[in-house]
Amino acid sequence: MTDQELQKLVEDISAKFFAVPFRHQARFNSRLRTTGGRYLLRSHDIELNPKHWEEHGMDELVAIIKHELCHYHLHLAKRGYRHADRDFQQLLKQVGGSRYCQQVGGGRTRLPYRYELVCQACGMSYKRKRKMDPARYRCGRCSGKLVLRELPEPVST
Repeated sequence: MTDQELQKLVEDISAKFFAVPFRHQARFNSRLRTTGGRYLLRSHDIELNPKHWEEHGMDELVAIIKHELCHYHLHLAKRGYRHADRDFQQLLKQVGGSRYCQQVGGGRTRLPYRYELVCQACGMSYKRKRKMDPARYRCGRCSGKLVLRELPEPVST
């Protein structure tokens, strides 16, 4: 889908569900990572994450567009356009927009622990994701010397 097709889609959704024309720009922004879209307060433009359309389809994209159009139309009408505002919540429910978008790319996965610092005196273990110099630190329990061990990679299923 091109930016021109997206612009037309946003204009159609605005006319159909809000009965008010969309007079600004709608475009894809592939730099968006944690959100499906955003409404820009100063320029009144709407940017959408193309990964949501690619991974979840047209229904998810339309729901995100409705969400952003709620921000757009309420802000221009000088009414409560923020997520916590009653005006926003009521309009979002009325048009059937999504409150939250689905995650893209499987979400953020936490890295497993790769290193372990072990106290030579008491055996206390400290798991770490990043490598660190054990000579610069002491055990928090007994002040003993620490030894760095590399943990095996977990097996993915």
